[in-house]
Amino acid sequence: MLGKIIYIGDNMAHVKIDPSVQIAENLMNMHIIFEDDRKKILGEVEDVGEEIIKIRFLGEIVQDHFIGGVLRKPTLSARPRIITKEEVQLIVGDDTNTSFSLGVSPLYDDLNINVDINQLLSSHCAYLGNSGSGKSCGVARILQNIFQNPKLLPYKSNFLIFDAYGEYHNSFMKMNEINPNYHFKFYTTNDNDLKKGGEQIRIPLWLLNLDDLALLLDAQEHNQLSIIERMLKLTRIFAETSESANKYKNHLIAKAIMTILYTNQTASSKRNDIFSILNTCSTLEFNTESPVQGIGYTRKFRECFIIDTAGNFTESVLVTQYISSFIDEELDSYEPSATNPYTLLDMEKALNFTLISEGLLNNEKAYNSAVTLKVRLHSIVISENAKFFNYPQYITLENFISSLVTYNGRKAQIVNFNLEDIDDSFAKVIVKIYCRFLFTFSKKLANRATIPFHVFLEECHRYVQKDSDVYLIGYNIFDRIAKEGRKYGLMLNLISQRPVEISETVISQCSNFIIFKMTHPRDLDYIKKMLPNISAEIVEKQKSLQPGACVAFGSAFKVPMIIRMKMPDPAPHSSSCDVASSWQVQQKSQ
Repeated sequence: MLGKIIYIGDNMAHVKIDPSVQIAENLMNMHIIFEDDRKKILGEVEDVGEEIIKIRFLGEIVQDHFIGGVLRKPTLSARPRIITKEEVQLIVGDDTNTSFSLGVSPLYDDLNINVDINQLLSSHCAYLGNSGSGKSCGVARILQNIFQNPKLLPYKSNFLIFDAYGEYHNSFMKMNEINPNYHFKFYTTNDNDLKKGGEQIRIPLWLLNLDDLALLLDAQEHNQLSIIERMLKLTRIFAETSESANKYKNHLIAKAIMTILYTNQTASSKRNDIFSILNTCSTLEFNTESPVQGIGYTRKFRECFIIDTAGNFTESVLVTQYISSFIDEELDSYEPSATNPYTLLDMEKALNFTLISEGLLNNEKAYNSAVTLKVRLHSIVISENAKFFNYPQYITLENFISSLVTYNGRKAQIVNFNLEDIDDSFAKVIVKIYCRFLFTFSKKLANRATIPFHVFLEECHRYVQKDSDVYLIGYNIFDRIAKEGRKYGLMLNLISQRPVEISETVISQCSNFIIFKMTHPRDLDYIKKMLPNISAEIVEKQKSLQPGACVAFGSAFKVPMIIRMKMPDPAPHSSSCDVASSWQVQQKSQ
C-alpha cells in the first residue's frame, strides 16, 4: 500500500505517501490499483511530490477484464498499490491469433504491447510527430510486425502506401523472404527506380470522371464543369472509329459550322472559326480538302470561302447545301461507347472543338474560364506528367484495381507509390484520383467490405486539406472516405508532421492515434481541439518522447500507452544526412 487517500475528485485522487513504505520504483506514469472489497479502480500517476501523489482514474477491472472509464469512484478507505504483472497484462493486450505486437512498454520491463487487428485496422488511424521522431520507421515496423507474425497469414491484405520521398521501398522489397506468398509492388514517378524493378505510375485516362478532370484541370468555377462535361462526351466520340460514330462526328461538325455561318460575325471571322473547327476535328468525308460538287464543277471545301467585294462567301449556297447533307437530327440521341480508350491529345482536340463550336472563345463572360481550361490541359499535354496517363490498352476499373495489387501474376500485399518526382499540386491530384478509384470500387462490391484496403498517406498534410473541390464538386474525396470508407472497407492512415494543415473533417474521424514527439505549439493546440479523447496528460507525455517511442490511444488501446518500437529491419530511407562523413569523403577525393 502506497499510503492513504486524502482527496477524491471527478477524475483524480490524491494519495499521501506513507513514510514507512519503501518505494523503489519511479512512479511517474506508472499504473496504480485502488482496491477495496468490492472493486478495483485503475489509475495512472501523473504527478509525484514529496508527500502527495496525484493519480488520474482510467478505468475499472471487473472479473479479470479491464473496462475503460470510471463510473464508480474508489472510497477514501480504498487501498492504493502498484499494479501487478498479471493486472498489467490486462491492459497491454493478449497475444492471440488476431493480434500482433506493436512494441514494448518501457515502464514495465519491455513487456509486449499487443493490439487486435480489427480494433486497429478496421478504422482510420493517424501517425503524427515531428520530422525525425520516428513516424516512417514506426509505420514500417508495424507492417513488418504484421507480416512477420507466424500466427497471421495476411495473404489477401491490401496496403497501399503513397510515399512522398520514396522511403519505404527499402523496408519491404525483400518481404518475399519472410514468406514466398508475400509480394511487394513498387510504382514510381522517378525514372531511376525503373532499373530497380519499379513500374511507372500510369492511370487510364478513360477511368477519370467529371470530378477527376475538374481536379486535374484545376477548375475553379461552376461554368467550367459544363465545359469539361461536354469535352468528356466529345472525347469518347472522337476516340471511336465505328461507322455510326463517324456519322455522328460529321453531324457535330456540320452543326457547329452551320451555327457559325448564321452568326453576325464578319465573313473573315466566320471563315477562321470554321477552319479552326476542321483543323481541330475532321473526318475523311468532312475536311478542308473535301470535294464539294456544284453544278458542272467541283470545289475543295476551303475554296468555297472566298469573300467577294460585298463581304459574302461566293459559294454560300453550295456550302450550306454541302454542310446540311451531314446533319441528321436523329443522331442527337447518340451515346458514345464507354469502353473505348483515348489519350490526352484526344481530350485536347475535344476541348478545342467544344470551345470553338460553342462559341465560348467569342463569349466575353465565358472567355477567361474557357481559355484557362485550354491552357491548363495543354500544359499537361506537353509536360513530363503526360506520360502518367499513357496507359497501353483499355481496362475496366475493376481490372485496374486488380492489376495494382498483382505482381507477376501473384497477389501483392504491399503496394508502394513513389511520388517524389512530381510537385505537390500534381501529387495531390494523383492521390485523390487513386483514392476515388478505390472508393468507387469498394462501394460497388456485392458483398460490402470483403476486400479491405488500407491507404497510407505519407506527408498527408500535402494532400488531405480543406480544398475548393467541396465548393466546386460538392465533396472532398478524403472527407468522403473518412466519413463513409470504414463501412466499405477503405481505411485511411494519415502520416504527418503538421496536423494543423490536415482537414479537420478527416482527422476528426480517426479512431486511433499513434503520436510521436511533437513540439510545435500550433500543432499541439490543434490536436487538443480536434481530438475529444486526448487529454492534457497525453499531450505532455509525447513532448518528452525519445525517437521511436510514441503515445498510442484510441479504440485499439484500453488505456493511453507509451510504446517503444523496435527499429524496422530493413529500415526505410528516412534518416538524416550524415554531413560529417560526406565532408570526409569529399576531402579524400580531392
